[in-house]
Amino acid sequence: MTTQLLQGGLLADPVGSVVSVVVTIVTFVVSFLVLYLVGKSILVRTTKEALNQRDYSPAIVSLSSSISGAIALFAAVAIAATVAGFPMILGAFATIFGALALGFAFAASDIVQNFVAGVFILKDKPFEIGDYIEWDGNGGIVREIDLRVSKLDTWDNEQLTVPNGDLANAVVKNVQANDTRRVTVDFGVDYGTDVDRARDILLDEAAKIDGVLADPEPAAPLTTLGDSAIVFNLRVWIDPAETGAGGVKHALTENVMHRFDEADIGFPYPHTELVGSLDVNQVGQGAMADD
Repeated sequence: MTTQLLQGGLLADPVGSVVSVVVTIVTFVVSFLVLYLVGKSILVRTTKEALNQRDYSPAIVSLSSSISGAIALFAAVAIAATVAGFPMILGAFATIFGALALGFAFAASDIVQNFVAGVFILKDKPFEIGDYIEWDGNGGIVREIDLRVSKLDTWDNEQLTVPNGDLANAVVKNVQANDTRRVTVDFGVDYGTDVDRARDILLDEAAKIDGVLADPEPAAPLTTLGDSAIVFNLRVWIDPAETGAGGVKHALTENVMHRFDEADIGFPYPHTELVGSLDVNQVGQGAMADD
C-alpha cells in the first residue's frame, strides 16, 4: 500500500494529490448532477408527451416515466465517471447491474410475466373498469387494473385479486364489449299446447320487460322436441351498459309463468311410467322361509 502511495506521488506531493482527488470528485459530482437533472427532465417530459399523444393509459405513462428516470440515472453515472476519469467504475457498475438483472430475472419471473401482461392489458384493452368478464369458470366486475394484478367484484360482493398473467393467457369473455347483447331463456310446454298461442304470450311478455330492445326484436323459435315437452327458445336483446342480463332473465321467467298459468298452459316435468303386470302368489301357512 505504501509503495502504491509513493508511486502515486501522494507522499511526494500530498497537497497536489489531495487537490487532484478533490477535483476529480467534484468533477464527477457536478457532471452527474447536471447530466441527471437535465437528462431526466428532457427524457421524462419527452416520454410523457409521446405516450399521451397516443392516448396510452395513465398507468403505462407513469411506468414509462419511471423507467426513463432510471435510464437517465444510469446514463448520468456512466458519463460522469468517464468525464472524471473513473474507468474502473464503469466496469464495476456494468458487472453489478448485469448480476442484479440476472438474479432478478430468475427470482421474479412470475412478477415480470404479470407485469408484462398488465402492460398489454392496458394497451390492448380487452376489458375496462366497470366491465363484467368471465374466464376459466370465474367472473366479476372489473374494479381496478394495475400493472401486476387486476381486482374484480363478484355478484356476491366478494373481491377477486387476479394476476394479470392469468387473464392474459385465458379466454376472457367480455359481456359488455358490444353495444347489444342477446339474452336467451328456454320455456318448455306440454305436448298438445297451441304453439302459436304460447309464442304470442312469450313475445308479449318479452316486449313488456324494461330494458329489452325493440330492434332487434324479440323472437321465440321452437327449438326442441323433448321427451315430455316442446321447448321455445325466447331471445331478446339488451344494451349491456344499461341493463343486466340476470334481471331480464328473472323477470321473463316469473312473468311468463304467471301468463301460462292464466292461459292453462302446463309446464311439463320429467316422469317415468311403468308398464307390465305383477303376479303375486299366496304362500301357504306351512311354508317356511329360507334362512
